[in-house]
Amino acid sequence: MSAPARTEILARIRTALADQPAPPEVVRSYRTAGTAAADVEQFVERLVDYRATVHRTASHDVRRSLSDILRDRGIARVVVPDGYPSEWLPSADLIREPVDTATLDDVSAVVTTCALAVAETGTLVLDAGPGQGPRALTLVPDYHLVVVRAEQVVAVVPDAVAALDPTRPLTWISGPSATSDIELERVEGVHGPRTLDVLLVG
Repeated sequence: MSAPARTEILARIRTALADQPAPPEVVRSYRTAGTAAADVEQFVERLVDYRATVHRTASHDVRRSLSDILRDRGIARVVVPDGYPSEWLPSADLIREPVDTATLDDVSAVVTTCALAVAETGTLVLDAGPGQGPRALTLVPDYHLVVVRAEQVVAVVPDAVAALDPTRPLTWISGPSATSDIELERVEGVHGPRTLDVLLVG
C-alpha cells in the first residue's frame, strides 16, 4: 500500500470515528523480553507433556547420541539440511538437501538444528537458517529429530520474538503434529511429523 493511500484510509477512519468515545488506554503490563530467566528443566517438562521424546548429551558426544537415537528408532536413512554441522552428522545413510517432496516422503526422517527454543511453552523455532532447511523439510517427513543447544533456550515467547528476525520464514513447533478437530479424537501426524525427538546438548 502506498503512503498516500494509507494516509487517506486512516483519515477516513478518524472522520468516521470523530463522534465516538475515546478508546480506553491499552494496558501494557504484559510480560516483555528479559522479564524471566530461561529454565531448561521447564523446557524438557513441556516437551514431554507434548509427547516429544527428549534425549540429553554432552557437546562432545552429539554424533554418537544422534546415531544411537536413529538406530533405536530403526531409521537407516535421514535427510540432512544444507549447513548442518559436519561434526554432528550421524552414522546413517544421509540424503543431502536439496530434495523434492517425493524424496522427503520416501525417506520420512529428517535431522535439523533450530534457531532457538522457548522454555515456558516447550516450543522449537526454526527460521530456515543453516542446518534447518526450508519449511517442507520439517513438515513432510513423519519423523523429526532436532538438536537444541541448552544456551538456545529462552524463557518466554517475548524473548523469542525479540531475538528472531521477523522477515525470515519462522516455523514454531510445540510437540509432534496433532489435531483434535474431529469429534475431539487426537490424531497425530496430520500437519507435520508424527514423531518428534529432541536432543538437548549441554
